[in-house]
Amino acid sequence: MAILISCQNLSKSFGTRPLFEGLSFGLFEGERAGLIGPNGTGKSTLLKILAGLETQDDGSMAPRRGLRVGYLPQKDFSQTQPDGTVREKLAKALEGLGLEDYEADSRIETVLEKAGFTDPEQQVAKLSGGWRKRLAILEQVIREPDLLLLDEPTNHLDLEGVLWLEKFMSGLRFSFLVVTHDRRFLERVCNRMIELDKRYPEGHFNSVGNYSKFLENREAFFDAQSSREDSMRNVVRAEIEWLRRGARGRATKQKAHIDRAGGLIAELSELEYRNAQNRSATINFSASGRQTKKLVHAQDVSKTRGGRKLFGALDFMLRPGDKLGLLGSNGSGKSTLLKMITGELATDTGTLKQAEDLKIAVFDQHRDQLDLNVTLRRALCPAGENVQYQGNFIHVNKWAHRFLFRAEQLDFPLSRLSGGEQSRVLIARLMLQPADLLLLDEPTNDLDIQSLEVLENSIRDFPGALVLVTHDRYLLDRVCGALIAFEDGDHGFFGDLEQWEGWKSARKKHPKPRPEPTAEIGISSPS
Repeated sequence: MAILISCQNLSKSFGTRPLFEGLSFGLFEGERAGLIGPNGTGKSTLLKILAGLETQDDGSMAPRRGLRVGYLPQKDFSQTQPDGTVREKLAKALEGLGLEDYEADSRIETVLEKAGFTDPEQQVAKLSGGWRKRLAILEQVIREPDLLLLDEPTNHLDLEGVLWLEKFMSGLRFSFLVVTHDRRFLERVCNRMIELDKRYPEGHFNSVGNYSKFLENREAFFDAQSSREDSMRNVVRAEIEWLRRGARGRATKQKAHIDRAGGLIAELSELEYRNAQNRSATINFSASGRQTKKLVHAQDVSKTRGGRKLFGALDFMLRPGDKLGLLGSNGSGKSTLLKMITGELATDTGTLKQAEDLKIAVFDQHRDQLDLNVTLRRALCPAGENVQYQGNFIHVNKWAHRFLFRAEQLDFPLSRLSGGEQSRVLIARLMLQPADLLLLDEPTNDLDIQSLEVLENSIRDFPGALVLVTHDRYLLDRVCGALIAFEDGDHGFFGDLEQWEGWKSARKKHPKPRPEPTAEIGISSPS
């Protein structure tokens, strides 16, 4: 494969804190690469450097002569102001390419059809956030760059939009590098993974293949690095013992041993540091230990809001160990159902019964439970200096460290924390509540992949019941034993996402088919 851009020893700092140092890698024709890493490792900054919008502190880049680069930033729906029509935006994006009118018209019609825009003359200002995000993606793709850089392109897209993006990106003829926390997107679309992290000797880990292959290769790397640390420790121990014995020999031989021991100690120290970075937030929810067989039982439940039917004749039961995922576009009724389970909202018809004295812990996607003026210390530990967790008292410093917070952050107001850090605060508080039932409404927002992996393992191990609302399909597939999908006042029960995607396809061909009768579905987590 021909190389598009070569990077040598790139370094960049934010203030006094280095984001990354000594990065050396290349991007090649035909690659659909995913760029991942913990929050704060400089992924977005690296994209801006590759796009020529920022400069590195050190190192060099060598792009191929005449390389054309497209860039989609994370926060902007569109590179331009939301005025004009959809067609006008795309025509403007093609300016400067020297295309004939018929060539420009052909490109516009092609991408509009692929993106599902039915009215090219619609005003951009009237588009929803998700459709404006699609348009922003098209503004870059229609220019057909040699290399497209995308920063969190799935943000603001609902599940249907993400499914569209997967298919759309898989059909592109040019290379791209995408930053995303959507592991299923990485699994289905990408053929190379690059992870930025100080755990690696070169500051990053490169793996050819999809996300599953990356996980396999990364595990093998860490096993080898851990084994090397153990082996190095034995060698250093032997060298130090030799020096302590004061073995006789020529002075040059003695000096060589001292120099060798010093080098080995430095190498061991570096290995220990890198292996120590291989940690993430420790998340373990507290169960009440309740043995009741039926925690929640819903029969013929329906709900209408604002004159629009959300769902009707809904039946389900939650027992200890059950893991239920909720799917649907924004406004389809997922959060409404959670509020009905807690008793905050009443049913229109049917019954929804809770077990007596049911203990419910709720994660709110809007973070309304957080007072952003409160310090991190008081948010984690409202009184005193210790929290009580599973019968033990833990000092707030250790509790904060468990969620990857630094000691100097404890006296910061929550307003100074990132979205992902605020989510970790909510999870930390949730862990202190013994619960029979966890209701998690978009808990993955702003979490990096390391934290997502820990959250996944924790909720899989939680012995109580779980209802999970998330756009993270990888998490849904790994955790939930059953799914309920809401759409246009209808709903269906599914065993996995593949069944749901088949249902979605069928509904497009035949609007609102009745879901096939399903036998009782166990909703414990997948084995």
